[in-house]
Amino acid sequence: MGEENIREVHRQLRVSQDKYTYFILAVAGAAVALAIRETHGTAITWPPSLVGLAVLSWGISFFYGCRHLEYVNSTLYANADLLKVQNGIHPQYNTSPEIALAAVEGIRDAVESNSKKAGRLARWQFRLLVIGALFYIGWHIWEMVLLALAPAK
Repeated sequence: MGEENIREVHRQLRVSQDKYTYFILAVAGAAVALAIRETHGTAITWPPSLVGLAVLSWGISFFYGCRHLEYVNSTLYANADLLKVQNGIHPQYNTSPEIALAAVEGIRDAVESNSKKAGRLARWQFRLLVIGALFYIGWHIWEMVLLALAPAK
């Protein structure tokens, strides 16, 4: 496989990962809106607190998704700087080979650290979306049970 093909596959993977992150962000936002709409005008009691936990989970999921994108963008920026340093065209680090080598090591460490953080945030973004859905489903089932047990009028 040629270098150009590898770049194209990597580009497509990056686009796909971004779409997935934005999809999870949209689902979390829509879920919060749905929960607010469904509970409008209801009193706070124990079962609706499950909805509160769902909204909290979705809110944190949304926050983690935004942070994930920040780390991904930071990693991409650092990768661009790394390529500039390696090709000797970075304006700050093209003076001596020793400085360039130190810059390459520092940038690689930053890229690795950012990449790990982005991965953790992405995993928790999804997990919290699912946890919120489970809380919401639990609340909904609880409401159905209460309706079934209510005396007929």
